Amino acid sequence: MRCCLQRSINRRRTNSFNNIIMKIGKYEFKDQKTAEAKIKALGVDKDEDGNDYPTHSHAIVRLGNIILERGEYDEEGEEIKAPVFSNKYHLDVMWNIEDTYDEEGNIIKAEHPYGWKSNAVGNIDGNGVHSFYGVDYQKNKI
Repeated sequence: MRCCLQRSINRRRTNSFNNIIMKIGKYEFKDQKTAEAKIKALGVDKDEDGNDYPTHSHAIVRLGNIILERGEYDEEGEEIKAPVFSNKYHLDVMWNIEDTYDEEGNIIKAEHPYGWKSNAVGNIDGNGVHSFYGVDYQKNKI
């Protein structure tokens, strides 16, 4: 299963010009309600049982309030220092969008979908607290 999934990801990641098709964005919102509204605006429908399902092809991971500083614990698991959590709600998104070209053949980099850029997280070392099955954030960030 793993090799089939990896082949599928590798196939989807590149087009005939070897440009990355999936772009990764990391976002923070003031709360979960705001984040969920942004996700819903991407396209959601209901199935016959009334459950929501996405009508878009982007992969979204709800990270919630991420840990900014790890807690410290003794050998018995007792807390010595409490962890510090972000007061913002975090999402990672693997966008199914691609770079395009102008008439002269110059590359036009893909942009965040409308309304998402203002919630994008600034510089992150490495992949941050989450990655998409080994796809490097730094090489594929939007």
